[in-house]
Amino acid sequence: MRKFNQLVLNEWLKISKKRSFIIPYALLVLMVFVIGYIVHTVAAADTYASAAEFTADSLLPTGIGQVLVILVIVGIAGIVSKEYSQGTIKFLLIRARSRTAILASKYVTVLLYSLSMLMAATIALFVSGMIFFGLSGGDAGINEILTSLLYSTVYCIVYATIGFMLGILTKSTGVTIGATIFATTIDKIIIYRDFYKYFLFPNLNLAAYKDGGAPMPGMTLNFSIVLLCIYMVLFLFAGFAVFRRRDVA
Repeated sequence: MRKFNQLVLNEWLKISKKRSFIIPYALLVLMVFVIGYIVHTVAAADTYASAAEFTADSLLPTGIGQVLVILVIVGIAGIVSKEYSQGTIKFLLIRARSRTAILASKYVTVLLYSLSMLMAATIALFVSGMIFFGLSGGDAGINEILTSLLYSTVYCIVYATIGFMLGILTKSTGVTIGATIFATTIDKIIIYRDFYKYFLFPNLNLAAYKDGGAPMPGMTLNFSIVLLCIYMVLFLFAGFAVFRRRDVA
């Protein structure tokens, strides 16, 4: 376990030492404060009664969550593909570590990066909401914020896993970013046919089940959770299977 933790630490240091590492965080925080300012001054000062309401609503996948996914993908898209393009994959694989352990450490790093962005977004949203809307008022509280954070976490991690898999399969950072951004632009489209509920997209936004709703007739929260778990297993299986068998000579 200690050796695996060291692999994860090494991977985190790789991405954190890049000059561009701080850029997604900075863009995210800037965007949050711009949104807070615009809502407060242009829309209406009473749009949100408190920082908690602003945070809980904005954090959903239909809000800042969608932008957050794009920033996460841009940040981690090259974690595997750049090892191939820069030729460092050969040096990585000659170490006394299995390919599975190496790739698993990269995936854990992807998850940690995603969670760090989610936490940055949550803190920035609350501070922005505190400045523009205050702390008192409204019915929203910590439970609503945590619920929205959970919805956004599921949405973000699924997309991070898709980007991780695409980076392995295509060995291209550009394709990974482009394909994932395209997916985020069409994932809100609903095809009202019974077969479509088995696709990934209508199951991504679990917030649709709030207040007894559903993305499509006949869908339930448990149904979407099971479908997402199945897709995640398939994505990871495809990525690990290709990485373990690919010839890098």
